[in-house]
Amino acid sequence: MPGRRGRRAGVCAALLTGFVTTLVTAGAVGPAAAADTTPAAARSAARVTTAVLDLDHPDRKPQVRGRDVPYDTASIIKVDILATLLLQAQDAGRGLTQQERTQAEAMIERSDNDAANALWRRIGLAPGLEAANKRLGLSSTVGGTGGRWGLTRTTVTDQIRLLRAVFADAGTSSTSEPALTTTSRTYIRTLMTRIAAGQSWGVSAASDSGWALKNGWLQRSTTGLWDINSVGRVTSGTHHYLVAVLSDGNTSMTGGIATVEHAARTAVSSARAAG
Repeated sequence: MPGRRGRRAGVCAALLTGFVTTLVTAGAVGPAAAADTTPAAARSAARVTTAVLDLDHPDRKPQVRGRDVPYDTASIIKVDILATLLLQAQDAGRGLTQQERTQAEAMIERSDNDAANALWRRIGLAPGLEAANKRLGLSSTVGGTGGRWGLTRTTVTDQIRLLRAVFADAGTSSTSEPALTTTSRTYIRTLMTRIAAGQSWGVSAASDSGWALKNGWLQRSTTGLWDINSVGRVTSGTHHYLVAVLSDGNTSMTGGIATVEHAARTAVSSARAAG
């Protein structure tokens, strides 16, 4: 895995020049600002909320830091899109087609927005997502309108519920069968460990060893400020943790990443201290 400096270089080179442009075509963000002309009052409005669940104590409630209020998802919604696609395929008694697999892998590993657009349509847009989320246990996630999947609204507790649906083993927290099959859960987990090097920042900063994650980043056309989000599973000490960090109002992408990584480390350290 590349070091922190390498990851930051990858962010600047790969994400800012490529993925922001693609997000504009997807309707998720407006044009990138040439300079930060945001008023000082707006620049100080950044907020962040975290949630952590110890997978070795899955019956405990997640530890939440900050206000558990809705944020825009940006590209972390891609995990939910894939979970919905797999759930729909299970219902139809089939596996994913080769085209769907190619699109799913591009969407998660490289955060490809064209692939996300295609799969968003495939699952039936927001209504399809929300129908699947009821079965996955999410109660506070509202899909973006039309093609604007990046403007889906979610909370950290809902993101922990989604991560539990992917990472918690059957029977650890419920007597009912999980919505996603073992094969489906394994597929999502695998893709989340194969994130492109320039995108491997975020909750991974709180991990001692292996991690699985998906990040989201979105610059608002009206303010020039950034939404920076990261969700996934990390290992700290001998325990595995599900971590969700949502933030908005960041003055820059790199600054937002630093905020998210600090919040992730602080939240996991607190959960680890709780035993």
